[in-house]
Amino acid sequence: MSLLILGANSLIAQAAASHFAEAGHEIIFGGRKQDEPEKFANDFAIRYKCKTRAEYIDALDYASHKKFVEEVLAKTPDLEYVLIVFGYLGTQEKAQSDFTEAHRIIDTNFTGVVSVCELFAAEFESVKRGNIAVISSVAGDRGRQSNYMYGSAKGGLTVYLSGLRNRLFKSGVNVLTIKPGFVNTPMTYGMPLPKPLVASPEKVGKDIHKAMVKRKSVIYTPFFWRWIMLIITSIPEFMFKKLKL
Repeated sequence: MSLLILGANSLIAQAAASHFAEAGHEIIFGGRKQDEPEKFANDFAIRYKCKTRAEYIDALDYASHKKFVEEVLAKTPDLEYVLIVFGYLGTQEKAQSDFTEAHRIIDTNFTGVVSVCELFAAEFESVKRGNIAVISSVAGDRGRQSNYMYGSAKGGLTVYLSGLRNRLFKSGVNVLTIKPGFVNTPMTYGMPLPKPLVASPEKVGKDIHKAMVKRKSVIYTPFFWRWIMLIITSIPEFMFKKLKL
């Protein structure tokens, strides 16, 4: 069986892929910059002695997605797992005054993901197997003034995945929504985050691999974010709007 990663430069995705590689799965790295997927594919082939391949995909080039999916499926008839990690945090302040920034945040985190998901969903539904896993975020559980543009895109993605999971369940296709909290990656470098709440990519990747293999529906990673977000989402709106979050 094979694993396709879309967003090959993600440290989280690479950490998750390492567990699949150790189990002997073929790893296909898909990324926007052509040299990066190739670099990761070569590295995994050497380190894990597994079969690898590199593919090119631009999350925002919607017109190319259909051909990309068709070619991947033609080359990989045993494709079982698709892990989508497209993501762009952006700048909230800039997005408030520059819709180009807002548009990029929404398109990268939501529209591009949906475009690819629907294509793989149709294929997996027809063969009645498959596993689609997508990284959303705890930021999508409730809007906060500090990142509501990013959070709204992830919130929309979470709702979309819930509906897709409901649609594909009867066909034997699993859809996993992944909700990480703070993770020590380039996306969060320089941010003043509380260290006890910051997880390593290796920890999150391990959780993702376990959830994909066990065909889970939704995971918070690390697990304690489920309880943190339960508290945050339980705060009444008349109180929540006064908080600086």
